[in-house]
Amino acid sequence: MDLGAPEIIWLVVLAVLMFGPERIPAFARKAARVYKYLMNIATGAKDQLVGELGPEFKDLSLADLNPRTFISKHLLDTEEISAFRETIADTKKSLAETSAELALASTAATGAAKELLGVLNDSGTPSAPRIPFDPEAT
Repeated sequence: MDLGAPEIIWLVVLAVLMFGPERIPAFARKAARVYKYLMNIATGAKDQLVGELGPEFKDLSLADLNPRTFISKHLLDTEEISAFRETIADTKKSLAETSAELALASTAATGAAKELLGVLNDSGTPSAPRIPFDPEAT
């Protein structure tokens, strides 16, 4: 949330109306102390986090704790990502070639199997399968 000039003016007017002009300096000092105290807590937490994560995270800032910023800065190295994308592209190409080869082999195998079973007649149209018949069999 960004505070512009109009918002700050409204906050000052509201503070004067709520606390009165004589109490505003004391209130501002207390607010500054609270702000400094909270910043010390945040800095201590950041230092503790950096200490526990190790030396590779020594340049960690509080803005880095945003999940998107953290992942993009510390986990997604651009060289690693480009190498990973190249590997994926190569694998995709290899799978497409293998799929085409399998489709061709499947078509050839189906044709060969139909010929062996006698399902196709001489003109290439389906016919009744030839079943061996022994007229002397009982």
